[in-house]
Parts: sequence; structure tokens; C-alpha cells
Amino acid sequence: MIKYLLLSTLIVLGVAVVVAGWTNRDLIRVKLASVYARVPAKTGDGGEPIRKVAAPLRGDAPWALSALPECLLQTSESHGPLAYLRGHLPAGAVPILPPATLVYGDCSISIAGDEAYVRRGADRLRIPPRARFYRAAASLALIRVSPEGDELRIYQPAKQ
Repeated sequence: MIKYLLLSTLIVLGVAVVVAGWTNRDLIRVKLASVYARVPAKTGDGGEPIRKVAAPLRGDAPWALSALPECLLQTSESHGPLAYLRGHLPAGAVPILPPATLVYGDCSISIAGDEAYVRRGADRLRIPPRARFYRAAASLALIRVSPEGDELRIYQPAKQ
């Protein structure tokens, strides 16, 4: 009988120690806090702050007009056969025959043959061949035929 009394006492004390250990673990835990430290801006030789300037964009970019939301906002994009895409041009859309230059905000689009050159500031992007532009009442449409697939993108001028 004493053997069972000692065994039960050990079990109760063991459980008490484990429970006490779990409840006190928050009391002994080291807590770290983050601190915001102000760091002065790096300066150039004249004491003025150094400003990072992004390198100008250059190269072939079928998506060039979609990357310039200050000039044009893409409203839709469709993929499929050329006949399907022509059927999804905005109502009243008429082809823009090259050579032509379109200006939207500070962007200019020079259409030459079946490709176009987009300029904005120092950025120079080329929409590779077979690009055809169409103008509708309040939108510009671009159909591009390529080995990767034909696509139609419709844009509206950005609010200035």
C-alpha cells in the first residue's frame, strides 16, 4: 500500500512540475523588440542626397503600350486567330496606315511598316513586326501577329 501511495505522490508532483514549467515559460522567455533608427541619407560630393535613377528601357517589347499607364491604359486583351481578333475590334475602328506618329501624353508611337517605335523620355521600345494599329472613337487597338500567337490589345488614353 505504501508503494502505491508513493507512486501516486510522485505522479502528482511530476504533473505539478510540468504544469508549472509550461505556465512559467512566458515569464522566463527573453523578448526582443525591434527599434526604428533614423539613418541620414547618403550624399554625393556636394552634400546633396544621392538619387537612384532607373536605367532607360530599351529593346523589343510587344507589351510596350501596356507598360506606360501614364499614356495609355489597356482595357482588354484577346488571343486567337486573326479573323476572331478582327471581329473583336471596337466598333468603327479604322486602320492607321504607316507611316504615322501618334502622341498620347508624353509618349509618341511611330508606326513604320509593320512595326512601331514607342518613345517616352529616355525610354525607347520597339513593338516587333507584324503590328497593325486601329483607331476608334475613344480607343486605340493593336493587333499583333507572331509565331507565339496572335493578340489584340485595346487601349484608352490616360486622363491627363
